[in-house]
Amino acid sequence: MKKFIWALCIVLIQYSPVANSQTFTSFSGTVADHQSLGIAGAYVYLLNTNLGALTDNQGKFIIPNVPPGQYTVNTSALGFATSNRPFTITADKPTLTIQLTESSQRLDEVTVSAQKVEEDPQKLPFSVSTLSSKQVLDYRLWTSKDLTALIPNLYSANPGDGRNVTSIRGIATTSYDPTVATYIDGVNQFSLDTYVAQLLDIERIEVLRGPQGTLYGRNAMGGVINIVTKQPDNKTRGFVELNYGNYGQQRYSAGIRTPLVKNRLFLGISALYGQQDGFYRNNFDQSRFDRANYVMGNYYLKFLASSRWALTLNVKHNTNQNDGSFPLAASPQDAFEAPFTVNQNAVGRLMDYVFNTSLSASYVGNHFTFTSQSAYQSNYRYYAQPVDGDFSPIDGVTIVNNYGKKWNNVQVGTQEFRFTSPASSPSRFSWIAGTYGFYQHNPTRLGTHFGNDAALVGSPFPNFTSINTNTGISAGLAVYGQGTYAINPRLKLTLGLRYDYEHKKQSVLGEFQMDGDQTATITQPDTSATARFSAISPKASLAYFFTDNHQLYATYSRGYRAGGITQLSSDPSQPPLYAYKPEYSNNLEIGLKNTFWNNQLRLNVAAFYTQVQDAQVPTLILPDAITITKNAGQLTSKGLELELQATPTKGLDVTYQVGYTKATYSSLNLATDGESVNLKGNRQIFTPDVTSLLAVQYSYGLGGKQQYRLVARGEWSYLGKQYFDLANQISQNAYSLLNARIGISSQRAELFFWGRNLGDATFIDYAYNFGAAHLGNPRNYGATLRLNF
Repeated sequence: MKKFIWALCIVLIQYSPVANSQTFTSFSGTVADHQSLGIAGAYVYLLNTNLGALTDNQGKFIIPNVPPGQYTVNTSALGFATSNRPFTITADKPTLTIQLTESSQRLDEVTVSAQKVEEDPQKLPFSVSTLSSKQVLDYRLWTSKDLTALIPNLYSANPGDGRNVTSIRGIATTSYDPTVATYIDGVNQFSLDTYVAQLLDIERIEVLRGPQGTLYGRNAMGGVINIVTKQPDNKTRGFVELNYGNYGQQRYSAGIRTPLVKNRLFLGISALYGQQDGFYRNNFDQSRFDRANYVMGNYYLKFLASSRWALTLNVKHNTNQNDGSFPLAASPQDAFEAPFTVNQNAVGRLMDYVFNTSLSASYVGNHFTFTSQSAYQSNYRYYAQPVDGDFSPIDGVTIVNNYGKKWNNVQVGTQEFRFTSPASSPSRFSWIAGTYGFYQHNPTRLGTHFGNDAALVGSPFPNFTSINTNTGISAGLAVYGQGTYAINPRLKLTLGLRYDYEHKKQSVLGEFQMDGDQTATITQPDTSATARFSAISPKASLAYFFTDNHQLYATYSRGYRAGGITQLSSDPSQPPLYAYKPEYSNNLEIGLKNTFWNNQLRLNVAAFYTQVQDAQVPTLILPDAITITKNAGQLTSKGLELELQATPTKGLDVTYQVGYTKATYSSLNLATDGESVNLKGNRQIFTPDVTSLLAVQYSYGLGGKQQYRLVARGEWSYLGKQYFDLANQISQNAYSLLNARIGISSQRAELFFWGRNLGDATFIDYAYNFGAAHLGNPRNYGATLRLNF
């Protein structure tokens, strides 16, 4: 490691601005509308650099100290469609006139960082869906769970505790190691315990579908959700947003981004508070069961040391308190017979504290761009009041984990070093290479308490607690590289490779404690085991461009989900400290990406075929509420996707997304009551066979200096049949949801009235394999007032 750090320092010194003198120029120009009138406050930015500037009142801009070369010029302005334009900056040609079109007349030219560099998603040889900051507001997205069906073949749900199970293309998260990786501002939200689900002050959301093992590594088998929040620059701007709805829904957010020292130091602050009375009523005491409140903050401090060096400190925190974190009916039948009611004698009050921070450094050199990101995450999650383990009014089973901050406090540290080809390079070959390392400490202590009615749940005697302590430590290191070569102006070849190594240690301790006793009896001595895993994740793609706006591609990629060590539970068929193997997938995808009519229409289609080997199958052990994972089969997933986005006429936006997935187990053998059960041919869980969304929005200008617009929006989503257990005994038939939004908007303010699930459909969106079911939200409606400055 010391040798690597010294080599890195030598490279940075060798290619630093001092050691490599180069002629610089000032890049300047004008940003104007279709009438050639200058647009004030537009932001002009050279992709993959630290260089950008705002336009003045005449629409003029100037960016000093720009090395000559080929760049993509990204231009954005409020009320106008974002533009990406290639331009070669030379000493004798440093000026550019950029003309923007109103956003009501054409689509944004989107920029994504899906391959860890900023580029046009329509040029990438795999499926990427994007949501802009405006679309996040239009869809009224409050959490990442709301992405269900907005992206083809994506489904996300949770049992009420906020930890989302997300599947893409039939590759479903079935344990605490996700199969869909979530990144927020470049930081891997390492597990279901440490990620932030709330969406606040969003710049864009990117969803990469299919295995992304080469660049993202472990636990990106289904894809990647990449969330980017807004960063500060030289212009002071901000917002205040107020939301009110039925069921006591309140959500308040505000933010400001401003320069502290112009062109040097920038500050960004945003905060969120929300609460709701809950959708469920507890018949046990006639109270609201899932009352919740949450607080979130996001803070930026960005320092531009020079035109080449930038440092960014980002801190996020999220606090979630929920009185009734598992609003579950005992069975789907009970859920439908008495919707949104429970009958539980234990509340299960959840206290959840998440803290994420990262420090990023980037250097834009003549020969490469270097990025370093160091991140720390922690999650302290416990139940201030026990969870009802039998979901009934009897004093049978409750789950306890409030044993102090030493336990159930997950901590993760990650470090990534990344090198990429320079932004201004005219070369036909572009590349990226890097290293990634992590360390995770996961100490869990969980008690299963049997009360006075323990006999009703099969216990031989009452009033005792079975305590399982599982302490896990994981560490890993990866190296990766990927290159794209333009064989000719129309044909591009991409090859990539990644190697991951991971070491895990698991310690277990089992104890038995009678009520009133001060000491516990050891039932499983404190023992431990270790395991090591490694994976090679290649990628290859070939893209052919008929024109700049039409691409045909084929891609092969391999995914990898880390192996692990089983925890201690009451299942006699699964001893603790048994190592299960990593899960691998091979994915083939072909697709066609098209842009028509001066960016008024985008149409993308894709077909995929995925095989998963050594599929990790979870089993929830009761009454422990511990998930045991085994390698139990092979999964085959195949399907089709279509994405259409259009602005056919001024003010009219149409979006249609549809995905079809057939995900079945080609082999699956599970142990039940000491016998092996063959479930070959059964469908994958948490995977609707169809996801579909149609959204239509029309805005009409009302005139006036503030350019007020009347906006009306309707959304229809359809989700096909899905299963929640591997035996395919618990299912939800196809259903539709209707959402709507209407209001008045201007550049400075907007007022909207919205409604979700207007047809008041009753449906299961999450269920456990033993039958406990959680319903999707009922009809809810409200109003949003937003002020921008």
